[in-house]
Amino acid sequence: MSREGLARHRVLGQHAFRGLRSTEHVFEVPLDHGDPEGEHIEIFAREYVSAAHPAESTDRLPWLVFLQGGPGGRGVRVTSLSGWMKEAAKDFRILMLDQRGTGLSAPADRLTLPLRGKPRDQAEYLVHFRADSIVLDCEAIRRALGSGPWTVYGQSYGGFCTLTYLSLAPQGVKEALITGGLAPLDGPAERVYRATYPRLAARNAQYFSWYPDDCGRVAEIADHLRTVCERLPDGSRLTPERFQLVGNLLGGNTRVDTLHYLLEDAFTRSVEGRRLTDAFLLQVHGIVTRAPNPLYAVMHESIYGQGESTGWAAWRILDEYPEFQPHAAEPLLLGEMVCPWLFEQDPALVPLAETAALLAEKPDWGELYDPARLAENEVPVAAAVYRDDIYVDRSLSLETAGRIRGLKVWETADFHHDGIADDGEGIFARLLGLVRGA
Repeated sequence: MSREGLARHRVLGQHAFRGLRSTEHVFEVPLDHGDPEGEHIEIFAREYVSAAHPAESTDRLPWLVFLQGGPGGRGVRVTSLSGWMKEAAKDFRILMLDQRGTGLSAPADRLTLPLRGKPRDQAEYLVHFRADSIVLDCEAIRRALGSGPWTVYGQSYGGFCTLTYLSLAPQGVKEALITGGLAPLDGPAERVYRATYPRLAARNAQYFSWYPDDCGRVAEIADHLRTVCERLPDGSRLTPERFQLVGNLLGGNTRVDTLHYLLEDAFTRSVEGRRLTDAFLLQVHGIVTRAPNPLYAVMHESIYGQGESTGWAAWRILDEYPEFQPHAAEPLLLGEMVCPWLFEQDPALVPLAETAALLAEKPDWGELYDPARLAENEVPVAAAVYRDDIYVDRSLSLETAGRIRGLKVWETADFHHDGIADDGEGIFARLLGLVRGA
């Protein structure tokens, strides 16, 4: 198979759910698209079609490929259509991709990666798991399905991948929609965190203005964890800095208030004195463990790597923001910051610590974007920019938007990073209307 050849393709099965039909696809693609005769891996994708479309007309529906957030997030599994998928399924058949390394697509984790060899072998393997490889997978899959240029929808990191798609293979894209995912086209990784740390501090302040008692509760829990050994369901210790990762809940409209419900369940009395409740520890574990998506941590900063090492950027500049230090009197909650201590404390990541360190030190990451090509872009693109997004900074997003010819921005303060979980139907419809001139 040449770089522009077809992926080998087979259909695994078909199923009917409430109001939809699904088809499971497997595609065989090169591990390294620059070496099409070398090792191949399997990519899994699930096709969703609304049952409102007769089965015999399915082949006439245009394709929409969804690029999930992450890195490390598998494709969404659904048994009924809702949100943006309900809206999209009116006109498209949706291809829900498990990006390489996730779900059923050559999963990369503490169990599978040692099969590649030592940490250096694992790191060399994972170099092929960034947006450029994901995009070339999509192109091989598109051709295998016999599709012309298709609609690409990228959420969060999926938006980053969409920009790479427009850089490497714009001929495969009919139109592109992006939500919360306009990446900076250049600059070091720390530039991202110098933008997002202050935005996250403002979101902490906003949250504590709604729930004033929770500021003291967060400090109380952090102080408790400094002196009392509390263990999560996987047996690992909950440390103050790991507890701060519950701040991931601050990144959404639909999730932020659940943080208050989490904190109010924190403490109970026991024969050993004041302890954290089992219910609290179980919920925290679900938020802070990377067992379901280890690539999120292992590859996280590499999504910004272009021509230089990322070097644990979020960790290196943390001293510039002492309010986020775990020993602060009232420590603020963290968001999408991956620090090296996570690979000492999360059992799912401990075996991958050396691999992650090698990737953080890699000095020669390839380019992910082609600014010159994006400046001459001819593909219709629309992007939702969330004004107070704590993960993908507004100012950096608008800077990128200004460098992509013809990109239409819808800027809004009505949603946060998980906007499509709040009003996916409305957001999708609005962006599709924008790219089509409505």
